[in-house]
Amino acid sequence: GRLWVASVRAGHVTVRRSHDQGRSFGAEVSVNPEPEFIAADGENRPKLAFGQRGEVYVSWTQSLETPFSGNVRFSRSLDGGRTFAAPITVNDNRAAMSHRFEALRVNARGQITLAWLDKRDASAAEQRGAKYTGLAVYYAQSEDNGRSFGANRKAADHSCECCRVAMAMDPSDTPVIVWRHVYGKNVRDHAVLRLDGTSQPQRVAHDNWEIDACPHHGPALSIAADGTYHVAWFTGAATRPGLFYARSTDAGQNFSAPLAIGNAQAQAGRPQVLGLGDKVWLAWKELDGRNAVLRVQHSLDGGRSWGAPFTLAQTSGASDHPLLIHHRQRVYVSWYSAAEGQRLLEIPAESRP
Repeated sequence: GRLWVASVRAGHVTVRRSHDQGRSFGAEVSVNPEPEFIAADGENRPKLAFGQRGEVYVSWTQSLETPFSGNVRFSRSLDGGRTFAAPITVNDNRAAMSHRFEALRVNARGQITLAWLDKRDASAAEQRGAKYTGLAVYYAQSEDNGRSFGANRKAADHSCECCRVAMAMDPSDTPVIVWRHVYGKNVRDHAVLRLDGTSQPQRVAHDNWEIDACPHHGPALSIAADGTYHVAWFTGAATRPGLFYARSTDAGQNFSAPLAIGNAQAQAGRPQVLGLGDKVWLAWKELDGRNAVLRVQHSLDGGRSWGAPFTLAQTSGASDHPLLIHHRQRVYVSWYSAAEGQRLLEIPAESRP
């Protein structure tokens, strides 16, 4: 029932926790003892995950002096977040290139998975004089509670360069990832892959967004206890721009027709999704001309149909991306804004399925 927040301050990742649902927080604890350059922009931020026995795991991207380069860093605490082990670098390619935009998850067996966007194959192709579109998705796993990670493994070639990777665990505790993939010459739609060593990437939807740039706008993934995949994403495709949702009941082999969510005219963006059994929530941000508006929508039947969207909060000035979290059956949106600071906003009971 504790709420944890990771922040970046003066070259350190810090964590703090709240026992009263975010109304107050304890003292910050520094994760990395030596300061380093740490990425803390919208799609690239420190991550938190937790083990079954109170272990606290933290990952982040260490920015390097070469532009758009970085390392995936990791540290763990085995004493409930009071102290942290010396950080380790998870990417085994140590060249000053992009190893960034990591996703972190731990399953019930204690296996930790990190997945990220990696430039090593693009760099090797460039040295050969060959063409290589985008980057690749790599991952590594720890079987010893984060003491060490196994060899880096490539999940897929030709990912978008700077859109976040989304990860969730399926009912068998196997990690599943979703990322913006580059199809053909430069179509940037989304792919899903179960990291079991044998599955192949599957396309989530045929938006056919052709763009010779990275949108910096990654997807969201949640997998319900019954195995249903829930995916939300943004596309700028000329035929249907905006936010969309789709579901899969066969482990990502097929997805439902994309369902438009939010108001594209209000610059709807940064979608989040959370599936708890037959109850599914979507959250995203819009602009009403003066304020940033936090919008929420829910489903009672596993994403087959949806209630009307409603406004949960708003703010003037700068604000972060919303994050959906839950404790038991209570669902919240964590939202940071310049005016209000960190807020944990419970979705009202009368608005929940």
